[in-house]
Amino acid sequence: MKKYLAQFKPFLIFIGTFFSVYIVLTLLYKVYLNSFALKEVDGITKVVGSHVQSLMLFFNSDIKIVQSIHESCLDVCYNNKYIIRIIEGCNAVSVIILFVSFVIAFSGKFKSTLLFILFGILLIYVLNVIRIALLTVLLFNYPQHLHFIHGVLFPLIIYGVVFALWVIWVSKFSKYAK
Repeated sequence: MKKYLAQFKPFLIFIGTFFSVYIVLTLLYKVYLNSFALKEVDGITKVVGSHVQSLMLFFNSDIKIVQSIHESCLDVCYNNKYIIRIIEGCNAVSVIILFVSFVIAFSGKFKSTLLFILFGILLIYVLNVIRIALLTVLLFNYPQHLHFIHGVLFPLIIYGVVFALWVIWVSKFSKYAK
C-alpha cells in the first residue's frame, strides 16, 4: 500500500488540492449568495448585466436590462421584446471557481500562478459578457434554436476556452511543465 501511495502521490495531491480549493471557494460563494434576500439579484450578476447592457449600447443596440419583479433575475429586453433572463448561474462564477481550483491544484511559482489566475478570471468574465450579449441577439433572431445556442454552442465555447487555458497552464507554467 505504501508503494502505491508513493507512486500516486502527485495525483493524490492534485485531487486533494483541487477538491479542497473547489469546496472552500464554493462554500464562500454560497455564503455570499445567502447574504441576499430571496428575490434579490446578487451583486455579481447585477454587474454582469450592467456590462452586457454597456457592451450592447456601445454597438447601438436597443437593450434594456432590469431586475425582474417576479424572480431573482434580470430581464433582458432587446428591440422592445423580452428575450432572456440573467440568473445567478449566468454570471460565470461557477466556471471561474472550477478554473481557479484546477490552476491552484497544478500550481507553479506564486507570481505566475496569481497572474495566470487573474488573467483567466478576466478572460472568462469578458467571454461570458460577450456570450450573454450574443445570446440575446441570436435568440431574438433565431428563437427556435434556443437549445442549441444556449445548451450546446456557448457551453462548448466557454468550457473549450477553460480547457485551453488549463492545457496552457499545465504545459507552460505549472510546476509540472518541462
